[in-house]
Amino acid sequence: MDNNKIAGDTKFAIPYRNLLFVLIGLGLMILGYIFMAGGGTNDPNVFPGEKMFSFGRMVVAPLLILAGFAVEIFAIMYKPKAK
Repeated sequence: MDNNKIAGDTKFAIPYRNLLFVLIGLGLMILGYIFMAGGGTNDPNVFPGEKMFSFGRMVVAPLLILAGFAVEIFAIMYKPKAK
C-alpha cells in the first residue's frame, strides 16, 4: 500500500497557516468595501456631501483594501520554515 494515501496525510497546495492569511486578507478587503458602500439618498436633487466624503469612506476603506491586498501577497509569498 502506498504511504502517501494514508488517511489524514494529505498535502494541500497552500499550507494551513497561509490559508489563514488568505482568509484574513479577504476579510479585510470585504470589510473595506463594506465601509465604502452605502450612504445614498432617495432624492436625486440632494447631494449628501458629509456622508459621501466622510473619513471612513475616503481614508479607512481604501487603507483596509490595500492592507487586504498586502496580506494576500504575504500569504502567497510566505514559505514556512522547514522542520
